[in-house]
Amino acid sequence: MLPGNPLMRPGTPRVSWYLRLRFVIPRERIGAAAPRWSMANRGTTPLRSHPRKKVGTVPHAVDPQRAAEHGNVVMRLVDEIFPLVEGMYVDLHKNPELSHQEHRTASAVAGWLDRAGFEVHTGVGGTGVVGILRNGEGPTVLLRGDMDALPLEEKTGLPYASTARGVDENGNDVPVMHACGHDAHTACLVGAADLLADARQEWRGTLMVVAQPAEETIDGAATMLQDGLYTRFGRPDIALGQHIGPQPAGMISHRAGVILAASSTLRIRIFGDGGHASQPHTTVDPVVIAASIVTRLQSVVAREVSPSEMAVVTVGTLQAGTKANIIPDEAYLEVNTRALTDTVGQHLDSAIERIVRAEAAAAGAAREPEITRTQEAGVTCNDAEATEQVASAHRAYFGDGYVIDLPEPFTGSEDFGELGLPGDPDPVPYAFWFVGATPHDVWEEAPGETPYEKLASLPGNHSSYFAPERELTLRAGLAALTMGALTYLGRVETGTETAGQAAVPAMDHPQPAPEGPAPGPFTGVTAQPATGASQPITGAGPPVDGGPPPPPEGAPVDAPPPPEGAPMDVPPPPSPEGAPVEGSYPPPPGEGAVPVSQEPPADAVPPPPPGVPSGAPVDGGPPPPPEGAPVDAPPPPEGAPMDVPPPPSPEGAPVEGSYPPPPGEGAVPVSQEPPADAVPPPPPGVPSGAPVDGGPPPPPEGAPVDAPPPPEGAPMDVPPPPPYAAPYPSEEQQESGTRGEDEQPPHYPDPPYRL
Repeated sequence: MLPGNPLMRPGTPRVSWYLRLRFVIPRERIGAAAPRWSMANRGTTPLRSHPRKKVGTVPHAVDPQRAAEHGNVVMRLVDEIFPLVEGMYVDLHKNPELSHQEHRTASAVAGWLDRAGFEVHTGVGGTGVVGILRNGEGPTVLLRGDMDALPLEEKTGLPYASTARGVDENGNDVPVMHACGHDAHTACLVGAADLLADARQEWRGTLMVVAQPAEETIDGAATMLQDGLYTRFGRPDIALGQHIGPQPAGMISHRAGVILAASSTLRIRIFGDGGHASQPHTTVDPVVIAASIVTRLQSVVAREVSPSEMAVVTVGTLQAGTKANIIPDEAYLEVNTRALTDTVGQHLDSAIERIVRAEAAAAGAAREPEITRTQEAGVTCNDAEATEQVASAHRAYFGDGYVIDLPEPFTGSEDFGELGLPGDPDPVPYAFWFVGATPHDVWEEAPGETPYEKLASLPGNHSSYFAPERELTLRAGLAALTMGALTYLGRVETGTETAGQAAVPAMDHPQPAPEGPAPGPFTGVTAQPATGASQPITGAGPPVDGGPPPPPEGAPVDAPPPPEGAPMDVPPPPSPEGAPVEGSYPPPPGEGAVPVSQEPPADAVPPPPPGVPSGAPVDGGPPPPPEGAPVDAPPPPEGAPMDVPPPPSPEGAPVEGSYPPPPGEGAVPVSQEPPADAVPPPPPGVPSGAPVDGGPPPPPEGAPVDAPPPPEGAPMDVPPPPPYAAPYPSEEQQESGTRGEDEQPPHYPDPPYRL
């Protein structure tokens, strides 16, 4: 219900508008927000004389960058559900329903929320729907969308334009159209609820989704509250809502303090004395009285309201008579007012009543007019702190060029403010914003040089030609509502993981795993029988100088078994020259093979990544075999003596499971001659243990991290990466910006999702 425009101020200098509109609002105007206003206090003390009312406590907000990181993770799922969201929008647009008649729409919302795992309640306040999703300790955030349409004939020419008809509250058959964007509000509401339900690892708290009926009649929110919205389902810590408007599609508009005007609708019935049109002197014509009232009301704003104040008086309905040659007995008017303060609103109501009664008396009407207030809504006054927090999160996610601050309130009205309990001693803080919906080509072609001139010529809300840009508007609405919820629900701690999807950390680059005395086994490998099976690594004892390295504690290390019959005090023979051991990590950059008994084997294993504990090598002594399960190594060639290495494999031929040498580098030296297939250096951040002269390399320390994937065509027999490990791209991948098919996204934040 927004037949107003906050940007209709002529004479503004030309600005760069296309998704870059910037406004500067004086700080005192942002901070001096008027207190909330309700039906209960209308007509009492003027609003500006009120002391500042108590404002509800705003829950703690997550850092905007952290909220944006959560948003990046959540919105990675948007492409999966967007076709369904778009389909729901098109269906609702083709099948609109009038206020208090939203049965089909409510059923669709309830079904969607139920499939997403919400606790669903229907019939709240008539046709309202409430969905509750509890996800641990945290604040309760209310997301609201309205569902009803308008009695208006659509003339957009869209292939999914509405041809529906309905019966209004007076029993009249009328066309029905979603001319105020409530179809988009509902589709974005269920879409955001679905996204948050699928990414519960990113947030903690309770999500309350409210699909509200009857916003156009300004009584849907109050009806839901009267039906126990907060007493039955819990009082939220903050309420969030949005509305689409005529700004360029994808633009998000915020304003602290008053963002929407107060509204009042008066129904007026004029009584005359009818008769034949040929003898008007024998009648009291109510049509003439009504016409005089309409003309006189135009002087209220022009002559009775200060030029520094905003006021609107509109006669939207005038009905009288049935035939041209009959003077009717009655005339019927409906008058709507808008104001930003209670003082102005009170004056408008009293002026209308004074003029109506005076004109009837001046015409000699024998009966006093009937004046009934049928609708009334207070100002929508955003909590300044909450608005700043949500706007900051939107800027961190969308970018500064997509988020603006409105210089003036909309003169449209909403009943969303009722959810803030304006008459309560402890009101609920709320934030309400706008999402642009005008197609960019339509905006560019609109006449006018300034944004205000363009907006004046574009069809806006409540127009038969209002046709939002479908995809961009829906994507922006989905992201804006999701980011609003994550502003308060987003998890503060880093490194969260649930349901196999890692949260984006608050860091720019991956970090090595922390060292610990005895880290637990990673879950990337399933325990197998001891015969050659790979096992989780749990830790190892401290190094001892002068002795062999101790075996790891717990499960045995993935390594090849010794050959049958080999003595336990003799190490197994090395593999062919230059071939690394299956399942081993590559050596650190710039280091050769580790010497063993003055002669380094060709398959020297380089130091492992950080986090895998190990013992220290012993000077001058061979490494003992590991305890527990036999080591998984290839047996030596038949007949080869145990103390003589086997002949090398063909030069440059890699062994299965090994990494080929990086381009331009030689092989790791073995007996002063490096093999041709030396392995590449490990990824950055993987510390290498310094080998001890005369001893084998130390086993890995701490928990393993993700090793780089092998080049295409080379099998990889190392265990899969543990949780929280981020693959490090190769040089070719860094240059091309691509990753392997099996790699997970890097462990640093992606750039913000763009529409």
